[in-house]
Amino acid sequence: MEVSALLVAGLLVALFAVFTVVRAVRIVPQARARNVERLGRYHRTLQPGLNVVVPYIDRVHPPIDLREQVVSFRPQPVITEDNLVVEIDTVIYFQVTDPRAAAYEIANFLQAVEQLTVTTLRNVVGSMDLEKTLTSRDTINSQLRGVLDEATGKWGLRVNRVEIKAIDPPQSIKDAMEKQMRAERDKRAAILGAEGQRQAQILTAEGDKQSAVLRAEGNRTAEILKAEGQSRAIDEVFQAVHRNDPDPKLLAYQYLQTLPQLAQGQGSTFWMIPSEVTSALHGVSRAFGEALPQSPATREKTSDDEAAGDAAADDAARAAEAAAEALADAAKADGASEGLRPPGPR
Repeated sequence: MEVSALLVAGLLVALFAVFTVVRAVRIVPQARARNVERLGRYHRTLQPGLNVVVPYIDRVHPPIDLREQVVSFRPQPVITEDNLVVEIDTVIYFQVTDPRAAAYEIANFLQAVEQLTVTTLRNVVGSMDLEKTLTSRDTINSQLRGVLDEATGKWGLRVNRVEIKAIDPPQSIKDAMEKQMRAERDKRAAILGAEGQRQAQILTAEGDKQSAVLRAEGNRTAEILKAEGQSRAIDEVFQAVHRNDPDPKLLAYQYLQTLPQLAQGQGSTFWMIPSEVTSALHGVSRAFGEALPQSPATREKTSDDEAAGDAAADDAARAAEAAAEALADAAKADGASEGLRPPGPR
């Protein structure tokens, strides 16, 4: 009986010793820290690794994470300078640098950071209008970080970054902004269309101008070449006439050849017979009746010259016949016109 009681007592002592050893040894993970209170007063901070404390006297608090933490706060209503309520969602990146201050200087540092962020955000955004708020995120972030870092330094925290995740204006403002953006896009599209049309018209006008200039230059060159050709032809004829030394008889012959062509036009209903026709006919008759003078043009004829002379005589005969027929037709036309003319006072 006594042995059993001693055995139970020994077991109890052994269990108490084991429990005491377990309570005296504490293992802290990496990037963690634990505060130790001895008899209710802060004693020290346990570092990562194996640590020994006095059991039943030292009290070890829960571990504090020393890594950088990311906290996203729910959207908060903020009133801008132009009295518009916007919902702003923020994200904060912070890190615990002093576990003792984070545990004893503030009761709940996460809640404190959230409330400080909201109040600072309202102060900063309250001095801006909506348009500036939407376009000044970097300014708001830097101001928030400066205020939070200064206020949380004594809490053992370091605010690394503050980011605005979203700024949501009221739905009516969204609709108005969408209409404004649509109007701006339509305006830019109309401006670009007008610019394109103007550029196209300018290019078309430039092309027409260049085409007209080239066409005018071509016409000018053609007229110059035509005039030069006519000038050369006239010069050649003039030189040929002066080289062959023509006499009035040849000119009269050419005049008779031209007369039949005057009556061949479709609109030639009235034809005047010049008075020089009679003298021209007499000149032609004398030209073919008289002997040709001895000149370079009327040198002694060879067989070829005789053939050419016969051909010229035939041509002259045909020309004389055509001139006679033309005179007859002209006389008939003159008589017809006299018959159709109404009688006048005599």
